[in-house]
Amino acid sequence: MHETETSQKTILIIDSSLLIINRLMSLLKEKIPVTVIYSSTDTKQAVCQLQQINMDIVILDIQLAGKNDFELMKFMKKNYPGIRVIILSNLVSKYYQQLCKSLGAFMFMDKSKDFDLVPEVIISIK
Repeated sequence: MHETETSQKTILIIDSSLLIINRLMSLLKEKIPVTVIYSSTDTKQAVCQLQQINMDIVILDIQLAGKNDFELMKFMKKNYPGIRVIILSNLVSKYYQQLCKSLGAFMFMDKSKDFDLVPEVIISIK
């Protein structure tokens, strides 16, 4: 793996679980040399980070604080169309997958099955 491409990526992980965020950060740091990884546990904080930092990739759980956060996806699609959004969620029905794709998600991943595949997906993003 060449460090030149993956080291240029700035990633924001948005998940209400700090345990998931920490596991994902460890996995990413172990597998790929990213420039910087930010994290957020809620929509308000995520919006602030998006406004202040030029993100390349957002890893988003659509279920934040007990609600489905499709407004955040709409906000990102409208204001930051270049960000690649990877949905990593336990809400994996076809309905949610199609909705997320229609809102601009780059990829939809099952948190319980695909967690360890996230670094490969990020590496594949050019």
